[in-house]
Amino acid sequence: MNSTAGSATTLWRPTGPEELELVAASGWREWPPRLPDQPIFYPVLTEEYAIMIARDWNVPASGAGFVTRFDVETAFLDRYEVHQVGGREILEYWIPAEELTEFNAHIVGEITVVHQFSRGEG
Repeated sequence: MNSTAGSATTLWRPTGPEELELVAASGWREWPPRLPDQPIFYPVLTEEYAIMIARDWNVPASGAGFVTRFDVETAFLDRYEVHQVGGREILEYWIPAEELTEFNAHIVGEITVVHQFSRGEG
C-alpha cells in the first residue's frame, strides 16, 4: 500500500486544477487551507485510488484531474488513523483542516504531479 523510504511515507492526492494552482504557488511545498465546507484534508495511500478519484470525480467536476505524489515524515503521520472508505484498497488519512499547516511542515521534498486527466481522455 503506502511505501516508506527511510523515515518518510509516500502518499497521493487527487486534485483539481484550482487546488493544483495553489500548490504550484507554494513552490510545490504545501497544500492550501481547506475551504469552509472542507473539514478534512484526505491524502490517499495508493496511486490507484488517487487515479480513480482524479479521473472519475475531478474531471467531471472541473474538466481536469491530477494525481500528485508526496512524502510525509512517518513519525508525524503515525498520529493519524488510516480510514477504509470502500474496498480493501480504498484507504485514506483524514487530516483535520485546522492541522493542515502542521501537516505541511512535515512534507519531505516537493509535491509532484504524476498523472493528468482531462475530458476526452480515458
